[in-house]
Amino acid sequence: MTAEPETGTPPPEQAKFTTGSTMRHVVVMTATGSVGLVSIFIVDALNLFYISLLGVQELAAAIGFATTLMFFTVSVGIGLTIATSALVSRALGRGSRDDAAAAGGAALVYMAATLGLMTAIAWPFLRELVALLGAEGRTLDMATRFLQIVLPSAPIVGVGMALTGVLRGTGDARRAMYVTLTSGFAAAILDPLLIFGFGLGLDGAAISTVLSRMVMIVVGLHGAQIVHGLIRWPDRTRFMATARPFFSIGIPAVLTQIATPVGNAYVTSVISRFGDEAVAGWAIIGRLIPVAFGAIFSLSGAVGPILGQNYGARRFDRLYDTMRSSLIVTVVYVLFAWALLALLSEQIAALFNAHGGARDLVVFFCLFAAGSFLFNGALFVANAAFNNLGYPTYSTAFNWGRSTLGVIPFVWAGAHFYGAEGVIAGWGLGAVMFGLAAVVVCFRVVRRIADDPPAEPPLPGPPPAGQSPFSTGKAATAG
Repeated sequence: MTAEPETGTPPPEQAKFTTGSTMRHVVVMTATGSVGLVSIFIVDALNLFYISLLGVQELAAAIGFATTLMFFTVSVGIGLTIATSALVSRALGRGSRDDAAAAGGAALVYMAATLGLMTAIAWPFLRELVALLGAEGRTLDMATRFLQIVLPSAPIVGVGMALTGVLRGTGDARRAMYVTLTSGFAAAILDPLLIFGFGLGLDGAAISTVLSRMVMIVVGLHGAQIVHGLIRWPDRTRFMATARPFFSIGIPAVLTQIATPVGNAYVTSVISRFGDEAVAGWAIIGRLIPVAFGAIFSLSGAVGPILGQNYGARRFDRLYDTMRSSLIVTVVYVLFAWALLALLSEQIAALFNAHGGARDLVVFFCLFAAGSFLFNGALFVANAAFNNLGYPTYSTAFNWGRSTLGVIPFVWAGAHFYGAEGVIAGWGLGAVMFGLAAVVVCFRVVRRIADDPPAEPPLPGPPPAGQSPFSTGKAATAG
């Protein structure tokens, strides 16, 4: 059943990105999207900040181990959100709101089912999975407990993310921002209340995470369904017909997104050899990165609908301009954020009560390794373009290359010769060659499309088996 848009609310333009300045579209979509994203990341950082106030080093390390595993489910959600946004934006670019609404409804079901299946598979093995990352003793017990509370909410956060994909596909960045912003506001209230007010400690942090995810769905449904009327339960024929294009985009996008948590898992396992202080430092860095560079994560999501609408409207001349604008924004933003981190490195370490090895890692990241996001950001933008222009296997190859060849040898050498700080340095250095290569290939793809436009926007094909996690038995489905 489809709700009509609110009375007096004019329907949004169906392809707002096909005219006007591409730089303006990129900046507006990035800015509005980053407010919501960064709010969530700030709340995650506050979550760890509150835990650090309890004065138990193992608690911060436990959060680090748990977050590494949760990153897998979130990455799958990001990948399927890319598919949701791509289908909705393309349908609107063709002028078909009916197809867009059917895609939005089917996407919610596919998202919930995929993350529900992942949760069911992982649940019996949570302790073993955390132990594989290097957790031991009390830290292992606490990380497992945290995951037992939070992991069942993976389908909830997935549906919330899919709803933001629908909204961003329409170009309604403001309401997409509200979804994450209100969730972050709820968590900001619940965290101190449950952790300190009710004395629940780590359990309180986990419960707060679950409750704030529920808020995402309420706000997202209001925007996507009540305001835009773009969530429609499709009939069986249309539901099955949507599966192919959805997963044709979604599976390669998941395989691309999931490469990052694979690389992070390797880094966590190596850094755990240097003790709980090092893992605590890595956990702080993991919370600091999205706060400092949330705009870059938002940019990778913002560029998709812009490319998708122009592709669907056959405005191939605007693809190149969109990519150039995105890279300019990336460079300017990263240089600013890096300078700020370097100036405040000591204060940031003190804020999280980091000491010893944890403090050293946080300061080292702020001064040096943060600069690697010049290249990570370029890779994010290029991958978004590949996924929306019919070349998802390119993004899969580059992301897996970055997370394997760009992580394992560099991190191993850094750990061997320079200890825990060498791990962080190696992780950052590996981004350079893959970020540069991805940008070069991306502009060649855009030029090829502009010079020889396809008769119809092609559906991306499946990734080659050699680059797929399925070839090593890893479950995956879809930045």
